[in-house]
Amino acid sequence: MAPNLRDIQLTSAAGPRGISARGDDGDLEDVRLLDSYDEEEAAAGLPEWTGREEADKGVRRIQVRVTGMTCSACTSAVEGAISALPGVARASVSLLQNKAHVVFDPNLVKDVDIRDAIEDAGFEAEVLPDSNNSQTRSQKTLSGQFTIGGMTCSACVNSIEGILSKLPGVKRAVVALATSLGEVEYDPSVITKDEIVHAIEDAGFDAAFLQSNEQDKVLLSVAGFSNISDVHVIQGILRNLKGVKQFEANISLAEVEVIFDPESIGLRSIVDAIEKGSNGKLKASVQSPYALATSNHVEEASKMLRLFLSSLILSIPVFFIRMVCPRIGFLNSFLLMHCGPFLLRDLLKWILVSIVQFVIGKRFYVAAYKALRHWSTNMDVLVVLGTSASYFYSVGALFYGAFTGFRPPIYFETSAMIITFVLLGKYLEVVAKGKTSDAIKKLVELAPATALLLVKDEEGRYIGEREIDALLIQPGDILKVLPGSKIPSDGIVTWGASHVDESMVTGESEPIPKEVSSAVVGGTMNLNGALHIQATRVGSNTVLSQIISLVETAQMSKAPIQKFADYVASIFVPIVITISLITFLGWFLCGLLGAYPDSWVEESSNCFVFSLMFSISVVVIACPCALGLATPTAVMVATGVGASHGVLIKGGDALERAQNVHYVIFDKTGTLTQGKAAVTTAKVFTEMELADFLTLVASAEASSEHPLARAILDYAYHYHFFDKLPSVEGAAKQSREEILSEWLLEAIEFSALPGRGVQCLINEKKVLVGNRALLAENGVPVPTEAENFLIDLEVNGKTGILVAYDGSFVGLLGIADPLKREAAVVVEGIKKLGVHPVMVTGDNWRTAQAVAKEVGIEDVRAEVMPAGKADVIRSLQKDGSIVAMVGDGINDSPALAAADVGMAIGLERISLLKLRTTSW
Repeated sequence: MAPNLRDIQLTSAAGPRGISARGDDGDLEDVRLLDSYDEEEAAAGLPEWTGREEADKGVRRIQVRVTGMTCSACTSAVEGAISALPGVARASVSLLQNKAHVVFDPNLVKDVDIRDAIEDAGFEAEVLPDSNNSQTRSQKTLSGQFTIGGMTCSACVNSIEGILSKLPGVKRAVVALATSLGEVEYDPSVITKDEIVHAIEDAGFDAAFLQSNEQDKVLLSVAGFSNISDVHVIQGILRNLKGVKQFEANISLAEVEVIFDPESIGLRSIVDAIEKGSNGKLKASVQSPYALATSNHVEEASKMLRLFLSSLILSIPVFFIRMVCPRIGFLNSFLLMHCGPFLLRDLLKWILVSIVQFVIGKRFYVAAYKALRHWSTNMDVLVVLGTSASYFYSVGALFYGAFTGFRPPIYFETSAMIITFVLLGKYLEVVAKGKTSDAIKKLVELAPATALLLVKDEEGRYIGEREIDALLIQPGDILKVLPGSKIPSDGIVTWGASHVDESMVTGESEPIPKEVSSAVVGGTMNLNGALHIQATRVGSNTVLSQIISLVETAQMSKAPIQKFADYVASIFVPIVITISLITFLGWFLCGLLGAYPDSWVEESSNCFVFSLMFSISVVVIACPCALGLATPTAVMVATGVGASHGVLIKGGDALERAQNVHYVIFDKTGTLTQGKAAVTTAKVFTEMELADFLTLVASAEASSEHPLARAILDYAYHYHFFDKLPSVEGAAKQSREEILSEWLLEAIEFSALPGRGVQCLINEKKVLVGNRALLAENGVPVPTEAENFLIDLEVNGKTGILVAYDGSFVGLLGIADPLKREAAVVVEGIKKLGVHPVMVTGDNWRTAQAVAKEVGIEDVRAEVMPAGKADVIRSLQKDGSIVAMVGDGINDSPALAAADVGMAIGLERISLLKLRTTSW
């Protein structure tokens, strides 16, 4: 049975505007009589210094490995440091075992506080994962994703990874700068996601939890959720739901986080209960983590743009006063007026720059302080050093001139313009990072937003349909899928027959027939015929979700060269500061010794100011106004030029790696081929004219909804009229039918024979269009010449369609997915560059080998699923080879992300042709 939720209280969740409702029970496990017996036995077995009372109070016991202790005085120092923490009940340190046993109240002190106290005492500490505590909470390791804002370089990545890896309960932490994502494996019984978020924020970055692989927690957006009475309504509804273990409501965000047992209650039941229990006032919906990440990117970009524009508006007058006004007589005279001891121009610049420095630039000071507090450095430290040196020197010079009458030059505009350009670089960086998640967005958009649920009565009879959020689909639901719509979830067909385009998963260009008991994949397209499917896998268990997970994993992985970059970044800032100090001291000492002419320093008034300007220049050059602005600007210019020529470049790293490519892996369907079935051959074996033959076949297939029938109709129409038929969508469908009726023959008694073909009567004579089995059933022999021609088609990976008229064989058609005209030329050009081409496809071996032979590729990998394509790439990368992947379908996304260089073909022409004139 679920824990008792009678003691739910209202607590602050988001400051003065946030109200939270949560259960007091920290442990979410079921409470049973046997648990009490087990706890008593565990308490009896605790060390003597722990005691039964401490075990019953819900305290936590951990073991910490302590390194650096040499004598009993060290153990006393460690025990004293731990015991001084509030909430610590007992601490015992063993010198021989180099361990500390600590009993404490987890509500007052955390594991990280104990570790920090030991380290502050001068020793190294590590919380051991198997602490043999008496908690019964599950020890399952979760993998959580967090959005991280404010990262500017690899030093930030190193800082965050270092902080996360030191947290107790964190098994592994990986941070990706390009996607602003962090993936953390952690033990939820030791550390929570909120503690991880707080640790990242405490390091000076913005953080938010995105999603995890825990299946019993959901975040609901509640429309109409606005006051405390709504909290009481939610509390009453959720408390009475069997299977709901804990919940937390936040009024300011209109959100409710619910932890529930999916075996006892479904997510849709919770959503329905909230709407029904509130009489329709409160409407709950599931928040998509990807939509949340997108909104965060947009919000961060908007914030950076506002800061940049504000800084620019204030910096332009400062720059104008310094550079332009001295050349305009009346303005210069006006600005040279005195306001007390200060000149008006200096006073105006001081006021404007102060706003830029300390209001708009506050984020740099906060981030630098938090970094230095953890004995780490980042680019924010350089920004603060450079701008502060310029600002405070200018302030000092301003007061010096005001009280002595000798006015040395001031450089307020330097700090203002530095901050302005740094903010511009950060804005461009945020925009560029947002574009890197386009692949994930497109994958998510494949899944339909809603689904048609067939509603049953108590006796199991279908009584209606209901449109629901696709995120609320539960295993066992019966869903209706209309023709032309996407399948909302993985499942099994329970009624109906149709063809489904599964190229997203398999890469097969030909639609797959589906009937009762056939398996279907969520996100694929139902082409014709309504289907009823029973959902089997939902949420993160679907094939589409697994593909998305593969792409995310590939994007999170780091290239080997990045390790060197991370090392350089970790020592970059201290080196820059050191060089800056050396520069200052070198020029200053040379000035004192008269090593350079006095005329050099006349404008700067003295060698101190002269040397300071050089020192600031070193810091400024190393600031993000160079590193953070130059790279995004160069990449965006390059991508813009490429886009104007039809080549979309995702980032500068792809351009850098492309010159060292050893393997180019091609997908087949849609990359080397056109990606759609088409008639490639039509041959008549009687005296009938080809035009009459095509008219006859098209007339027979006009009533069929099979994709091959549409290919035959398109081919016949183009043969007669050199034009394309209108599509079968929307208003064009009626126009298409009118056109067909004008030139096709009348077909009666039409019937489609699954797995064989079609038959009908035309001119009162029987017409058969299908495979060998259909003609054999009707006693129509196939001539030897036609049989040999058909074998040749099949050897080349084409589908043969046989035609009989009035009991006699007439001719046949070959249908295949034709190659793009440029495919063979591209492969030949790649070979001349010394690059090895490989074809990897989900198609069968016969078709794959036929296509590879036609384009000139010897290395072929066929019948490979999406995850297998990424595995092929990794196998080629093991010896250090640089691998490029060229693909077009969503099924290629994991391979495109895993490759060193991914090339997505979205146009009819292969964009690689544009690279033939460049160096790889």
